[in-house]
Amino acid sequence: MNRRELFRGIGAAGIVTLLSRKRASATTAEPSRRGLPALKITDIKAITTAPSGIRLTVVKVETNEPGLYGLGCATFNQRTLPVKVAVDEYLKPFAVGRSADDIEDLWQNAYTSSYWRNGPVLNNALSGLDQALWDIKGKRAGMPVYQLLGGRCRFAVDTYAHCGGRDVIELQDDVQKQMAEGYRHVRIQLGGYGAAHLSQQADFRTAGFGEPKDGHMDVFPYISSTPKMFAHIRKTCGEEIELLHDIHERIPPIDAINLIKSLEEFRPYFIEDPFAPEANGWFKMLREQTSVPIAMGELFNNPHEWVDLIVNRHIDYIRVHLSQIGGLTPGRKLATLAEQFQVLTAWHGPGDVSPVGHAANAHLDLAVHNFGIQERVLFDEATQEVFPGCPTMKNGYMMVHEAPGWGVDINEAAAAKYPLPEHPGYWSPIRRRDGTAVRP
Repeated sequence: MNRRELFRGIGAAGIVTLLSRKRASATTAEPSRRGLPALKITDIKAITTAPSGIRLTVVKVETNEPGLYGLGCATFNQRTLPVKVAVDEYLKPFAVGRSADDIEDLWQNAYTSSYWRNGPVLNNALSGLDQALWDIKGKRAGMPVYQLLGGRCRFAVDTYAHCGGRDVIELQDDVQKQMAEGYRHVRIQLGGYGAAHLSQQADFRTAGFGEPKDGHMDVFPYISSTPKMFAHIRKTCGEEIELLHDIHERIPPIDAINLIKSLEEFRPYFIEDPFAPEANGWFKMLREQTSVPIAMGELFNNPHEWVDLIVNRHIDYIRVHLSQIGGLTPGRKLATLAEQFQVLTAWHGPGDVSPVGHAANAHLDLAVHNFGIQERVLFDEATQEVFPGCPTMKNGYMMVHEAPGWGVDINEAAAAKYPLPEHPGYWSPIRRRDGTAVRP
């Protein structure tokens, strides 16, 4: 008997009853058919460790499925202990017992659970929870996280190397070394940020102002040496290598504009952080004055800091630190917003990001169309001991492990061998000649 003859025989009432039973049966069978029973958060803890001397914080989220847990980066090197307290004493009691499946719902409610939001401590704690839930989601699906985001847009993540030297000869040697190792992009700096070693006369020290160990950096030595640095590297290393540079907000906005204009002839790949976040109003003038590509966002925590810059096309690369904005969930939304305005990604990826955080950067890099470039990181043996599965580098590309989730695990016994340094991690002051504080 075919379906039409069956329905004709049982009548309308019978059809309704049959379909109702079928729906009920399908609903009842669905969880077991998919093999995904309700998943609950049973424990959350912040793990701190410093295998390379840098304070790292990773959040571990455990579930009611035996052996299933996730890891997320909550590293805030300058305020490690407040983040740990925020995770252990506030996010844990908020999140335990809730569904580990519903990442968006949990993120939104955790985000407003303190009422005030967008602070760096809360955002890093929230990032640890968020990234750990994505790790769990990938492990349950049996896929790397980038597959959950739509799959790869590229085979690997192109990166830039950091190059430095106290003079242009040392810097040239470093650039040529990185080129020989396969890097196509390098960030060039003379010494530390702002070429502080070129500023010699620190009158505040002789006047007894501040502390003798406070740093010193004046504007003119830096802005006069930077174009010469670019000219030398272009002349000795050629046109093929892409050159990046970080102003790091250390000079007045109008001086930053003039400096960037003077660098146009050297075709920078981008100039990073010309202004402090408090000075975003200067970007309109900068864009009107020069076409040099601009990267911004390392110090951003709040969407109000980046939305206007993107929508008005005042920047070319968005460079936020994913844990500082709350994790992968807001990061992928930010990447989508940026794509609509032809702004590329260049997530912040220094040494004070855990391997879990670097993996999160790379998975998002692989999945978004508007990827630009990623900061290179090399993990020492101690870090690899604590975090098996660290991303790897080859010919200037970052590779992730093709394992479910982030592909990075943690050895808690090894982590315990590397306690936090005694120094709490704050940035030491940098001053002008007369003692005026320099940001950041």
